[in-house]
Amino acid sequence: MTEAEDRKPRSDEARYDPEITSEFAIPRGLDVPRGEDSETTSEFAVPEGLQNLQPPSTEPEGSAFSPPSTYSADQAPSAFTPATGVPLVSLVKDAPWQDRMRTMLRMPVTERPAPEPVQRVEEGGPAVPRVLDLTLRIGELLLAGGEGAEDVEAAMFAVCRSYGLDRCEPNVTFTLLSISHQPSLVDDPVTASRTVRRRGTDYTRLAAVFRLVDDLTDPETHVSLEEAYRRLAEIRRNRHPYPGWALTLASGLLAGAASVLVGGDVVVFVAAAVGAMLGDRLAWLCAGRGLPEFYQFTVAAMPPAAIGVALTLAHVDVNGSAVITGGLFALLPGRALVAGVQDGLTGFYITASARLLEVMYFFVGIVLGVLVVLYFGVKIGGKLNPDAAPTLSERPLIQIAASMLLSLTFAVLLQQERSTVLWVTLNGGVAWSVYGAMHYVGGISPVASTAVAAGLVGLFGQLLSRYRFASALPYTTAAIGPLLPGSATYFGLLSMAQNDVDKGLVSLAKAASLAMAIAIGVHLGSEISRLFLRVGSAGKRRAAKRTRGF
Repeated sequence: MTEAEDRKPRSDEARYDPEITSEFAIPRGLDVPRGEDSETTSEFAVPEGLQNLQPPSTEPEGSAFSPPSTYSADQAPSAFTPATGVPLVSLVKDAPWQDRMRTMLRMPVTERPAPEPVQRVEEGGPAVPRVLDLTLRIGELLLAGGEGAEDVEAAMFAVCRSYGLDRCEPNVTFTLLSISHQPSLVDDPVTASRTVRRRGTDYTRLAAVFRLVDDLTDPETHVSLEEAYRRLAEIRRNRHPYPGWALTLASGLLAGAASVLVGGDVVVFVAAAVGAMLGDRLAWLCAGRGLPEFYQFTVAAMPPAAIGVALTLAHVDVNGSAVITGGLFALLPGRALVAGVQDGLTGFYITASARLLEVMYFFVGIVLGVLVVLYFGVKIGGKLNPDAAPTLSERPLIQIAASMLLSLTFAVLLQQERSTVLWVTLNGGVAWSVYGAMHYVGGISPVASTAVAAGLVGLFGQLLSRYRFASALPYTTAAIGPLLPGSATYFGLLSMAQNDVDKGLVSLAKAASLAMAIAIGVHLGSEISRLFLRVGSAGKRRAAKRTRGF
């Protein structure tokens, strides 16, 4: 035997060695065929004989929106058609674009009618990134101006459809705007977003943005992308219609008119106006130093309260409570409250929660500023009576005139267009007349009277906005000024400053109820006004099914 043969393993003898006692040893007499590959394979390996049955995969890896290779339109099952047929969805062209876009947003994507582009686009289709960018910039101005989330989504959707972009889904939260466009079921979607970092109240700018969107949706008006960008830049550069001194004077007149509403005379009017103007200037100073709005509201609430306490300590025969109440009217965040409740009622709960949280912070800042002054005023002997309820039924004409002055000055503070100031002033006078007739003459509860008066404000404001094809905010926000719960807020704070916490909490709860009645009434009036218009082919508005969880 050669040396190579001696080194050759004797597998048979090794396998049948009687000395091997392992249970894994192959018994003698059992011949096991040996394969060429002796490596151990996984239990997930394809057995021999089945490998040829599996065709090799030649389909390249594609997008998640690519149709499967096994799908064929020729072999697809027949579509199911209900016995009543598929309803045809059509929109009333004479209705405002807000209603048409809102109706489409509340539809599923598959049920929306095909777009009818009213703007000419370049050859090869619209510039999708530029259209989405323009849409986000318009939505940013609307949201920063205090517009409701649903109206912002409707405007964004209208801009996209006016340039021929179908299958768009806008999404609005308190600080973030996003929009997604999917060209077709087999194409990847294009998504863009924008953050809203700065907010400012300027209803003139808000009205200009609405006119731009109205021109974009008008089939008889052609606005190119370049023209839309130019107009948007002009809107951003426009200066406020009223100078700073006019705003300070308006805040003083607003506080004076509010003090007359709660029983003040000429001396109270002047004292409340001076306190409000001092608070406004201090707030501007804090804003210039970069302090947050919470501290601005706290500082602005101190001068009216200090003047009211000083008049009481000086034993001047005036109603110090009316002075402080008038100063609070100029600070109560009625605009943010109405927008927050409106977002909650329309299903935008995240945005509504953020807006209401902002209102709560502003209110806490006002409470802190007034409580500090009232606490020290009580400690040094100030005789402020929390039970001194104002009597307003003795001079209704003066109260109506004061409410109209309050609405007018509130409109100036909101930087409204001069053409809308007269309408909102009349709307505020109507609101207070209805409230006074129901509460002081009819004996109805203040919450119910406030809700009805606010409902009329929302109704008339929405009708005026439809007549002018503009936003409803300039016609409603300032008109609810006379209804704000300044008196209930003050007397609640005064009771807490005098260690009567239970009575103070009851008064503050009444103020919260009045505020909610205002917000709900305004929104309900706006919704009732839409019932006069026929929107959609079914003759009624589609319910917001997305808020039901399915």
